[in-house]
Amino acid sequence: MEVTFKIFRYNPEKDERGNYVTYKIDAHPNDRVLDVLEHIKGKEDGSLSFRRSCAHGICGSDAMRINGRNMLACKTLIRDVGDHITVEPLLGLKVAKDLIVDMEPFFENYRKMLPYLINDSPLPEDGKERLQSPEQRARFDETTKCILCAACTTACPSFWANDEYYGPAALMTAHRFIFDSRDEGAEARLEILSETNGAVRCHTAYNCTEACPRGIHITQAIGELKLAMVTGNID
Repeated sequence: MEVTFKIFRYNPEKDERGNYVTYKIDAHPNDRVLDVLEHIKGKEDGSLSFRRSCAHGICGSDAMRINGRNMLACKTLIRDVGDHITVEPLLGLKVAKDLIVDMEPFFENYRKMLPYLINDSPLPEDGKERLQSPEQRARFDETTKCILCAACTTACPSFWANDEYYGPAALMTAHRFIFDSRDEGAEARLEILSETNGAVRCHTAYNCTEACPRGIHITQAIGELKLAMVTGNID
């Protein structure tokens, strides 16, 4: 099938603003958007710039707007988005070049959540690891699936309105550790979340949940964080 790709292009070395370039490509319905982008870069226009790495929906590198929705190019099939496809960079982050955005503000918010296990208690006397029951693991299992692609954060109206808001992905990181029975840093993280740009900025638009390529119930998890902030209960 012939597919028309309309791609946002921006070169900071020569462009004052971005523009769109159209490419007509022969593609198979089961091709992924990433496959076509690779073809365009390899055969049509080597100057096209975009991020990608694993190409299997794990690294999160190739998150972009496809027909107005945040998706991973490596997981999006041509047959699911049609024969006229518009590809743009994520919203809310500065465009570095073409489909590449500056991810540093996103990762800065991630680091603010203390994204590591905090536990200063002595190790078990038998020298074994700190064990968890299946139920304890299940309490935070879903938010361990986050791949930090920024699809949720850059789909969030609150983030569009105020880029100081930590964003859904950062909150998912906080959830993953706050509800981990082995962690002792919940109080510090809840204090961070209570700041002006923390969880109170979430207005439950559900855009984040819809945008997540991993199917995480992000809005529900943020609701659990808000409840923990009020009650102090993380069990």
